[in-house]
Amino acid sequence: MSVFWDRKDELEKYEFMMGAERGRLAVSLDVLTDALALVGQHGVYCVSNRNPSKPALDLQAVMRGINDAKELIGSAMEEIRKRRDAERAASAASDAV
Repeated sequence: MSVFWDRKDELEKYEFMMGAERGRLAVSLDVLTDALALVGQHGVYCVSNRNPSKPALDLQAVMRGINDAKELIGSAMEEIRKRRDAERAASAASDAV
């Protein structure tokens, strides 16, 4: 099934609150957070042979990748917000003249 069908309610809610682009990015963050939690739970059982207090190296790489993706999505959302705010300010300034 498509993510648009599986997460229909979430997408509708976030797209309504934030707009289509930012709403989809917000749902993407939720999906990544869910995946990160699952990998973290798995890491409890698959510990590193070298350091039993840490997850296995492959799980560490997956967790790092998910966290990096979340950071990139967050920065994209912030850039979209800044651009939208700048456009609104420019529009308000031109309306005031």
